[in-house]
Amino acid sequence: MVHLSRRTFVATAAAGTVVLAAPGRASLSGESGMYGLIGKIRAVAGQRDALIAILLDGVSGMPGCLSYVVAQDPADADAIWVTEVWESQASHKASLSIPSVKDAISRGKPLIAGFDQHIETAPVGGHGMQVAA
Repeated sequence: MVHLSRRTFVATAAAGTVVLAAPGRASLSGESGMYGLIGKIRAVAGQRDALIAILLDGVSGMPGCLSYVVAQDPADADAIWVTEVWESQASHKASLSIPSVKDAISRGKPLIAGFDQHIETAPVGGHGMQVAA
């Protein structure tokens, strides 16, 4: 991609409250309004740990972020998987203006060799997600 947004950085790298039947479960209609991203990032050779540190630095306190997981790919020494769940696509988009996110993008960009996969999802719930009840 030409423009490096947080979404492409971490995943390639509802305006209202999420209402669920119970924490960690989907509503009866199966529609949650949540927004998810799963992406595989290829780090510059030998820079995976440094890139992971940047991805994890300052991720707490992102408004609307319900889950943000960074994982090493055990089959590829340069690959990182990032899985995100947001209250809405709007909350994800708003995160791009957070100073710590902008800083992570600028620090991480030189360590990225490419983006292998980028998948948008519509999460409906799960264990460990901090969702609004």
